[in-house]
Amino acid sequence: MNAKNTAAILVGYQNDYFAKNGILRGVVEESNRVDEVLHNSLDFIREAAKTEMSIISTPIVLEPNYRAMANAVGILDKIKQSGAFKHGTAGADTIPELLAFGSRIDYVTGKVGFNAFSDTTLEQVLKQRGIRNVLVAGMVTSLCIDSTGRAAYERGFAVTILSDCSSARTMSEHDFYCKNIFPLYGRAASSKEVLQELVRTAA
Repeated sequence: MNAKNTAAILVGYQNDYFAKNGILRGVVEESNRVDEVLHNSLDFIREAAKTEMSIISTPIVLEPNYRAMANAVGILDKIKQSGAFKHGTAGADTIPELLAFGSRIDYVTGKVGFNAFSDTTLEQVLKQRGIRNVLVAGMVTSLCIDSTGRAAYERGFAVTILSDCSSARTMSEHDFYCKNIFPLYGRAASSKEVLQELVRTAA
């Protein structure tokens, strides 16, 4: 792995998950990792931004009538019923901590479900840049992170889930996915481990 052919895909770094009054913060609050995940993610991004790594945010923004979720079930129904990620609301906005990186982070829009590749130009962007390795971070481990990781694998990318930069509804759920699910199509590794690998490759 080297920085030039690696991309970090940031999923759900929006106010409805990370702000103290975020509508969906409670979904992952039980694991007590929201602030920890944000801290780890920002540390990782600061270091990654010094390299040639592509850093891409893939926010989910939904129309006020939730047209894309006509038959929503589970957490998607919860999103719909609670009014989360609604276009034009503060909850759908990217967190200010991410915006502070300015143009160093690229944004791929169009995400309306779990998978950041579905209905977006993410695959084209990655292939145009010669990306081979995909790092996935954000919310929620068992949903958007898993779906995006699987989709990346199916498109031929080597997948690493940044275990300390993502969170599930509970810690046990997060650990289960990191130990039993992600190794089926990629791996889970901490952001520090990945940064160390990049340093060794560059040496």
